[in-house]
Amino acid sequence: MTEAPKEGPDLARYRPNVGVVLFHPTDNRVWQGRRVITPPPFNWQFPQGGVDDGEDLYAAALRELEEETGVRSVTFLARTEGWITYDFPADHMGSKVAQGWLGQRQAWFALRFTGDEAEVRLDAHHQIEFDAWRWGILDEAPQQVIPFKRGAYEQVVAAFRPLAEQLR
Repeated sequence: MTEAPKEGPDLARYRPNVGVVLFHPTDNRVWQGRRVITPPPFNWQFPQGGVDDGEDLYAAALRELEEETGVRSVTFLARTEGWITYDFPADHMGSKVAQGWLGQRQAWFALRFTGDEAEVRLDAHHQIEFDAWRWGILDEAPQQVIPFKRGAYEQVVAAFRPLAEQLR
């Protein structure tokens, strides 16, 4: 469940990353955060972040979720197969580009939130990623994320859509 797929040489320049689609406790809505550094309208996304050297992918997903949202109360539902990648745009000036990464390769996890909404704390970590959050519709997420991540989000939505339909 948490082992990384064998990587090919084409993935070597893509930063290892994990993402979380957090499902509502009682229905199929999903948690979305509004990025603090991304201007509207494409500034809503799921929690995601880098994987530390030697870190288990599922452990990284739980760590990133807690750092970005404060959420700890979850149960595992599913994981995407293999890696989902996206490229950074040519004009992207982030530190990851400066480190030589062409983009990110991601493993995505679907989790069910089992806690109380009071658990959500966007200031749980010193580096604040989101300034607002909401429960949204899974199928709408690709149209709300920054365009260079849209293809990856379409793959995530396709992977987890059957799960969302079961949770209705």
